[in-house]
Amino acid sequence: MIDGNAVVYCQGYFNTLWGKTAHGLARFTRRYRIVGIIDGRYAGSDAGEVLDGRSSGIPVFSDLDGAIKHADTVGTAVTHFVFGIAPDGGALTPEMRADILEAVNRGLNVDCGMHTFLSDDPVISRAAQANGVTLRDVRKTPPRGELHGYTGRIGTVHSLRVAMLGTDSSVGKRTTAWKLVAAFENRGISAELIGTGQTAWMQGARYGVIMDALINDFVAGEIEHAILEAWDANRPDVMVIEGQGSLMNPIYPGGFEILAAGQPHAVVMQHAPARRDYDGIPGTPVHPLDRQIQAVELLSDKPVVAVTLNHEGMTPVEVDEACRRIAAETGLPVRDGLTHNLDPVVDAVLASRDRPRDRGRDPGRESSS
Repeated sequence: MIDGNAVVYCQGYFNTLWGKTAHGLARFTRRYRIVGIIDGRYAGSDAGEVLDGRSSGIPVFSDLDGAIKHADTVGTAVTHFVFGIAPDGGALTPEMRADILEAVNRGLNVDCGMHTFLSDDPVISRAAQANGVTLRDVRKTPPRGELHGYTGRIGTVHSLRVAMLGTDSSVGKRTTAWKLVAAFENRGISAELIGTGQTAWMQGARYGVIMDALINDFVAGEIEHAILEAWDANRPDVMVIEGQGSLMNPIYPGGFEILAAGQPHAVVMQHAPARRDYDGIPGTPVHPLDRQIQAVELLSDKPVVAVTLNHEGMTPVEVDEACRRIAAETGLPVRDGLTHNLDPVVDAVLASRDRPRDRGRDPGRESSS
């Protein structure tokens, strides 16, 4: 069920690391019909051409007024203003807040995944009430009494679970996770994405949790609860669990809770070969891929069965070379998450439930990357 026609706000940040929410919505969403992106730097462009070199039919506008006028002209009147920026710390600037207030005063419902809650802003909240619109603070957690503790009932869930983890944050885990869901579905295998962040919710994930908004005591229980909800409602053949951050990024450490509470049968590792330093920490080198695979396998006692690539900063020839090199080094199928067919990854996941963790790599060997 589509919530409405949405314009995605990404002023000044489209096609940057902070624009990842807008990027996800421009590429795919089941929640909205995206009628435009707002970023004056790319006004007049097609969002897909900017991101991926392929037309998406989603125009980019310089401001909200231009987006609304265009949408009215083509018969897709805007109903939702979706905040598409994901800055470090999740705080609003005065300029962002002013643009949100404009959207509210123009009668648009606003969905926002920031840590700054619009419903707690007295000016924005009064304006929303006066204009009869809804504010949805996606990162606002339920009352503590409604949160769930870990029960262990995940042992009754028979879906094959695969965790999409990454060697860094903002590396494309969610996008590839959706692609993997689609690849399973194309084979007639029922699959659900278990979302773990606000963008997955905005893209229409039916089950999930927003990990970075939770008190730590409830993270494991909420991950398990999302999986139990999906199982109880749909009995999917496969669940793809979206990763967050990375095990070794000091600013955005993530993944251990997914391995411990989500109990995946296998892991797919998303990696950006051209990225040298961790997101948000210039001068702090990304740990080598083989070291990160070792860490995941030691923590989970489950295999990393495939590597998927983020091709940022790479030419198609360089991507192909990286696929061959990493496949030779790891013995795993390696695919570009955005541009390659993911059938080899699907095959590896399906073969993983009873597969031994050790595929012959020496977990104690030194990194050669």
